[in-house]
Amino acid sequence: MVQLRCIRIEALREEKMTWIGLAQMRDLAGFVETRQQLLTLKPNHRMNWIGFAVAQHLNSNGSKAVDILEAYEGTLEDDYPPDNERCEHGEMLLYKISLLEECGMVERALEELRKKEPKIVDKLAYKEQEVSLLEKLGRFDEGEELYKKLLSMNPDNYRYYEGLQRCMGLYSASGQYSPDEIDRLEALYASLSKQYSRSSAVKRIPLDFLSAEKFRLAAESYIRPFLTKGVPSLFSDLSPLYDHSGKADVLEQLVLELEHSIKTTGGYTGRVDKEPPSTLMWTLFYLAQHYDRRGQYDVALRKIDEAIEHTPTVIDLYSVKSRILKHAGDPVAAAALADEARCMDLADRYVNSECVKRMLQADQVALAEKTAVLFTKDGEQHNNLHDMQCMWYELASGESYLRQGDLGRALKKFLAVEKHYADITEDQFDFHSYCLRKMTLRTYVEMLKFQDRLHSYPYFRKAAAGAINCYLKLYDSPSKSSAEEDEEMSKLPPSQKKKLRQKQRKAEARAKKEAEVKEEANATAVSRSGKRPIKPVDLDPHGEKLLQVEDPLAEATKYLKLLQKHSSDSLETHLLSFEVNMRKQKILLALQAVKHMVRLDADNPDTHRCLIKFFHKVGSMLAPVTDAEKLIWGVLEAERPTFTQLQGKSLIEANALFLEKHRDSLTHRAAVAEMISVVEPSKKKEAINLIEESSNDLVSSNGALGLPVKKWRLKDCIAVHKLLGTILDDREAALRWKVRCAEYFPFSAYFEGSCSSAVTNSSYHQMHKLHENGSPNESSLPLSSNGNIEKLEALKDLVIQ
Repeated sequence: MVQLRCIRIEALREEKMTWIGLAQMRDLAGFVETRQQLLTLKPNHRMNWIGFAVAQHLNSNGSKAVDILEAYEGTLEDDYPPDNERCEHGEMLLYKISLLEECGMVERALEELRKKEPKIVDKLAYKEQEVSLLEKLGRFDEGEELYKKLLSMNPDNYRYYEGLQRCMGLYSASGQYSPDEIDRLEALYASLSKQYSRSSAVKRIPLDFLSAEKFRLAAESYIRPFLTKGVPSLFSDLSPLYDHSGKADVLEQLVLELEHSIKTTGGYTGRVDKEPPSTLMWTLFYLAQHYDRRGQYDVALRKIDEAIEHTPTVIDLYSVKSRILKHAGDPVAAAALADEARCMDLADRYVNSECVKRMLQADQVALAEKTAVLFTKDGEQHNNLHDMQCMWYELASGESYLRQGDLGRALKKFLAVEKHYADITEDQFDFHSYCLRKMTLRTYVEMLKFQDRLHSYPYFRKAAAGAINCYLKLYDSPSKSSAEEDEEMSKLPPSQKKKLRQKQRKAEARAKKEAEVKEEANATAVSRSGKRPIKPVDLDPHGEKLLQVEDPLAEATKYLKLLQKHSSDSLETHLLSFEVNMRKQKILLALQAVKHMVRLDADNPDTHRCLIKFFHKVGSMLAPVTDAEKLIWGVLEAERPTFTQLQGKSLIEANALFLEKHRDSLTHRAAVAEMISVVEPSKKKEAINLIEESSNDLVSSNGALGLPVKKWRLKDCIAVHKLLGTILDDREAALRWKVRCAEYFPFSAYFEGSCSSAVTNSSYHQMHKLHENGSPNESSLPLSSNGNIEKLEALKDLVIQ
């Protein structure tokens, strides 16, 4: 008897591992079957009933899931649940009601919800579910009253205001309202602001729909208290208004008037009370961010410098100045300011991270890593960054290495991010059993849906795109094989061969010694703490083994497929697909990528480039010979007329028509010029003239100051300069462009503008000067650590020397 019981327990354990694996792999049919078997084996176990219902739900059979839950409720006594299970039972009821809503049985869901109210512990979730059902049933009067009750519980929840507007027929997804609707909305929020006078949301929302003088008055009423209190996030709060026509000008004029009033009278216009001195500083702080947003970097820097001179001890001022310099095109100066901000508060992790980010943008990877590990645990610090899944750092580091041409290290960083996503997917295993046992069913289903779209999130897209770009560069410029290196060495004189071999042996010995030192350090740390090392020493710290792939395009295709599956609505995905498949000579797959790009954004310069390149390549192909080639040729001939850009036109005519349509855009003119060099190589001079004839027109008059806002963006001008120097291969034209852009972007380090690298007095800048004069390199400089004043003093002493 005991033996039979042990066999049955072991069978149940195997079944449990089986259903968890099926849920993890999304084998939903097998998941349903296994959960049904578990319910048959042990029907008196609550988790088996719930698990079977969830399996049916995930298998798109919500009505069956509802029947299972109701059958389970039929087995319970009237006084169920006991006090210690009320929360779990209430969660099960809310899950059942959400299932009814999902199945379209909204009336029944509302009836069930109100019937089971005494047994539902989470009253907030109950009210939110009820108001959602009332909206779907069109019972807006009841929904309006319920939303007002929810607002009394949390008057700063924007979703409740949005729901209240929907119930009153005053909601527009586009944000466009008729004059009558604006009047009704204004009256609504005037009433709510009296009721919830301490709520910031009730004052902020009207700024989205008000205009002209009413907007100005509401904005002034909203901004004044935040400037007085010194709220650094005020600009971030108001930044969406800059997408509304004319509102940015009103805000500029308003804040400039406040600045003038404070400077002349010490307070706001119309008020007797004087403002504290900090109000002027926060006003200047806002204006600096305002002009940064509008591209007026010289004015922004003047404002932020004035704020720093007013109060030189506020860290946020240095961080914002760093951001302005980054936008202006001087990443080295931006990193210097960020480092000054970091040194002002060594215990602030956020400021430290901002500093690391700026250093990586300036391609100072060694110093960035040394700064980042100040907030990690002792031991193998670089591994700690990886263990903490610090993806923003790995992405920024990988992008920096890619810019510097270090493909091995770049790939290592990008693939580390991909590994984090694999770990996140694997972490689901811990929740399948736990969530069913704890009855957190709604959260469990949301988690599974989140996991299904996990690879569509921006960090993975950036990492996958970075890895693909690395493999494309590796394919275009493959590293030399050992045979080629041996062949080159055989051509060298004996003396040079000997020197080269000695250098290689020294490098190998140095790497081996470094690995041994790391192992000894880990062993010492283990002996002191009594703990085992978490990770072995990285045997490929520079990613050299990652470059030793036989087929880089095959590796790129692995990540491309993930992007195509999870980010098919991204233009970059199909641009990468085009580049990979053109190199692989997969003509039909490249055609598919072009069609997707045209569907997403036919007027994008990259779309135009790919379209012309593709059909130029097709036009240069040899006549088909095999049956497969004839089939491909037939598809291409049938597909070309489907592109409206090419209907009845040659590629030259299509290129000229694209230019006529987008003559005022620099990026579009550059795309046309590049395609002229492809389609008509003899007209390269005309292509260069087309770029140089572009005019940097004014977008608008910049508000109250009347300063000009130019249309060209720095990154576009840098791309054009690279185009002139590489593809069009005209160094003189590239130099002329550089001189021209240096006038438009005086703070740009790339174009060597007259105001670039403006920060010369910071400790960071002086450290680099010391390095140029023979001082220790950046990786050996002592940095200020978290709460370690001695290291900061050592840094200051080093700079002074």
